[in-house]
Amino acid sequence: MGIAKAVVLAVVEGATEFIPVSSTGHQLLVGHFIGFQSPNNTFEVLIQLGAILAILAVYFRRLLGITLALPNDPRARRFVAGILLAFLPAAIIGGLFSKYIKFYLFNPWIVCATLVAGGLVLLVLDDTDLEVKKRDVFDFTLPMDLKIGLFQCLAMIPGVSRSGATIVGAMLMGADKRSATEFSFYLAIPTMAGAFAKDLLDNYKNLSRDDTGLIVIGFIVAFISAFIVVRTVLDYVASHGFRLFAWWRIIVGSLGFAGLIIFG
Repeated sequence: MGIAKAVVLAVVEGATEFIPVSSTGHQLLVGHFIGFQSPNNTFEVLIQLGAILAILAVYFRRLLGITLALPNDPRARRFVAGILLAFLPAAIIGGLFSKYIKFYLFNPWIVCATLVAGGLVLLVLDDTDLEVKKRDVFDFTLPMDLKIGLFQCLAMIPGVSRSGATIVGAMLMGADKRSATEFSFYLAIPTMAGAFAKDLLDNYKNLSRDDTGLIVIGFIVAFISAFIVVRTVLDYVASHGFRLFAWWRIIVGSLGFAGLIIFG
């Protein structure tokens, strides 16, 4: 049963990490209702490595091209600097307050509320005719990158969604839907890697051999499901927007409320 529950959570992680529905929120709700809980949510954080490697696999050629261009291309250097700048606020806040955030905010009631609220925000955003100033992530300015990074900090609250917060922030700064989503993908790499490294450092002494086996299984499953999502979500968002994700959030949050009231 432990393996089956780990697989379920890993599928949820990979499928929801890069779309604006909150992977952490979904894992907390699913874990609550199927009875899977890991100390300090270590399993849920560590299997993110699978999702990180999935996006590295999908974007390998682009990332390699950016790396090779760094010595001679000012746009490549500015882009990398912008990603690191956007990552900085979350690194500082997560490094200082992650234990308090997990203790006080990792609560299924909070998740349901933020899922519904975030869904309403996405519906409004999808129907708002925002002025588009940027259609290429390489054209984002450093101040714009920093502001997007500040938006990402909202995702410290489970249920908000890291990708959702960064996409909303980027679009409010003038990015179109596709470039906003793509920037969120790139920003996920240092953000998730940092969260993984910190959680592993904080909890590796408490991991048993059984924990390690479940994490390896979760890592593989999360990689596969995330790989499929990353390969398809950009084109979907560019063509259809965020309405599907918005209603998904509202429905899941509402069902979560109902489940908590009925089953506790």
